[in-house]
Amino acid sequence: MPKKTTRRTFLKRTIGSLFTLFGLSSGGYYYANKIEPSMLGIEQITITHSLIPDSFNGIRIVQFSDTHLGFQYTLHQLKKLVNQINQLKPDLIFFTGDLMDEPNRYTKMNKLVPILEKLHAPLGKFCIFGNHDHGGYGSDLYRNIMEAANFTVLLNQSSVIKLQDHSKIYLLGIDDAMLGSPDLPLALKNVPKNNFTILLSHAPDLADDAQDYPIHWQLSGHSHGGQVKIPLIGALIKPPFAQKYLEGLYTLGDGNKLTLYVNRGLGTTRLPFRFLSKPELTVFTLNKEKA
Repeated sequence: MPKKTTRRTFLKRTIGSLFTLFGLSSGGYYYANKIEPSMLGIEQITITHSLIPDSFNGIRIVQFSDTHLGFQYTLHQLKKLVNQINQLKPDLIFFTGDLMDEPNRYTKMNKLVPILEKLHAPLGKFCIFGNHDHGGYGSDLYRNIMEAANFTVLLNQSSVIKLQDHSKIYLLGIDDAMLGSPDLPLALKNVPKNNFTILLSHAPDLADDAQDYPIHWQLSGHSHGGQVKIPLIGALIKPPFAQKYLEGLYTLGDGNKLTLYVNRGLGTTRLPFRFLSKPELTVFTLNKEKA
């Protein structure tokens, strides 16, 4: 009896055929499976806005996303990542979802908290839900892990980031768009007007909604930067709610009201390949825009 062809098998065969078509053959296949997924690019981005208080100049934020532990990304890689993040001396750390690929099947959960606990950020560690964090009945598992590791889980809510001089900015976090219930008005409920706001949304395409609210920057993941990009063809993997915004910086709204940044993530999903879309760690530096 012939084996049933799954979507994952079909995509894997398609990628193999495309590598052959472009003359990459087994070398390109090995590179996409073993080499590029272990590479790490550190992107440096300046967040500039007139509402950022002077005292926040130079504040450093590190965003990491989409580890998908248990599929291809390992605990060894996570330990190395934690050391790399701490060496960057962030003031704030944001995780934008998809910690484990299948939470209910992940067998090394007890080792996660001690690793994530070692991340240090004096102004706080914050996270949101991705679709894989909800999948496989993982919602409570994910929340418990992140809270045990001293992360604040933002689920359609806000948190004020305040310095000793009482100057402040606001951080918002909404639920995942695929398997959760994102609610921007609820997240903004306790945010006063005329304050600088950063939104964490796993799904980048929700920026089309966020631009209609008093939100200045949105940081997202989910897309993996397309994960596999073939010359002349483009990205092969575009998940729902990451169809429009795949990676990097975008400006939306009248007068560039909202700036979106999409992180390529660290792990892989569906297929154990990355090609022309290496893993990413993002370092943001706040800078008040001068009038």
